[in-house]
Amino acid sequence: MTNVRDKLEEILARLVKRTDDERVYLRVYQEAARSAADAADARKRDGVSLGPLDGAIVSIKDLLDVAGETTTAGSVVLRDHPPATRDAVVVRRLRQAGAVILGKTNMVEFAFSGIGLNPHFGTPGNATDPERIPGGSSSGAGVSVAEGTSEVSIGSDTGGSVRIPAALNGVVGFKPTARRIPLEGAFPLSYTLDSLGPLARNVADCAATDAVMAGEEARTLSPYPLAGLRVGVPRGRLFTEMESMVGEAFEASLGRLATAGARIVDYDIEDLLDRMADATSRTSIASVEAAEIHADWIEAKAEKIDPRVQKWIARRQSISAPTYIRMIRRRNELVAAMDARLLAIDILALPTTAISAPFMAPLVADESLYNQTDTLILRNTTFGNQFDLTGISIPVPGWPRPIGFMLLARHGQDRRLLEIASSVERELVY
Repeated sequence: MTNVRDKLEEILARLVKRTDDERVYLRVYQEAARSAADAADARKRDGVSLGPLDGAIVSIKDLLDVAGETTTAGSVVLRDHPPATRDAVVVRRLRQAGAVILGKTNMVEFAFSGIGLNPHFGTPGNATDPERIPGGSSSGAGVSVAEGTSEVSIGSDTGGSVRIPAALNGVVGFKPTARRIPLEGAFPLSYTLDSLGPLARNVADCAATDAVMAGEEARTLSPYPLAGLRVGVPRGRLFTEMESMVGEAFEASLGRLATAGARIVDYDIEDLLDRMADATSRTSIASVEAAEIHADWIEAKAEKIDPRVQKWIARRQSISAPTYIRMIRRRNELVAAMDARLLAIDILALPTTAISAPFMAPLVADESLYNQTDTLILRNTTFGNQFDLTGISIPVPGWPRPIGFMLLARHGQDRRLLEIASSVERELVY
């Protein structure tokens, strides 16, 4: 079996060959990764293991702190900020579990889009077609796992930023319940909605990584029986404007689950979506919280910020405190209402994104098209963050472009969702 150092050297050789056009990684820790790989190989020779991530090649999103370097969050504006004094909590836990931290992956500036573009450091092309978008905001994370330059990548998900690039690149992406994973050392987009989650080639690797990040004991996923599984399909606005291929792939996947004994039912949540839309009609939670986070530079250094990001954040600086507080209070009430609504089923199922990855060039050239596409790509994932659900995107094989099949469960049901997802994955993929 190939040892960890050999795997690492193969990846490093690939990255060296494309140095002049590297867009997936913003930093590569060659020597530190080699040391970690050698240590993992030594433990293996001695019959010692730190757990399922021991020796795994892991990349991390550019918004996670690494001691001694400045965290730039995909932006040139933050380059002159002081270096981090310590690793982010999740980075520290990954190192302690024996993970080989290869490098930092590219992202949308300040994590503010589901498309994946970055004008400062270049945009990674989709792993299956470089002319298509990678999805965002964890763009480099999705591409690195799909192309095999990492086995696991850590992203952040505020409105779908783990699940979208996972879906569009054909890998698994898991969004934990918010605040279950420590956010210390992660540059924020939204204090309320942010969560950190893994992308990997399979559900088991996501589950193992999630346990490490959460500081939980590693456990093998127990198979969850599909027979009798209650699957709710929230048809309505979340199924409009859908690409025909995506719809066909979703219905075919539902059919396979039904054949395995799952009970598929249409499950109405339109009233709750209406109420959340009304509660956030003045502004989105993410944008108003981002306006506070970036207040010191969003106007003062506007010329250095991607205008597709800058103007949306800057516009929210005028939102009043009463408006924001009322929005958060109503959101908390709706989180409780959704939790009660989902008691009658095990999971919600829907396409992760309404469309597969579109070509990049038209979106770069047309701001209106960019905004429309960004809204559509984020639509199916964002409500999971708004209602504090846990969610996962599983690839649906056999179609011309990657398509994601998304499962959502009540907040706090993370482990159960991963077990269900593992069984669904076996039915759809293997």
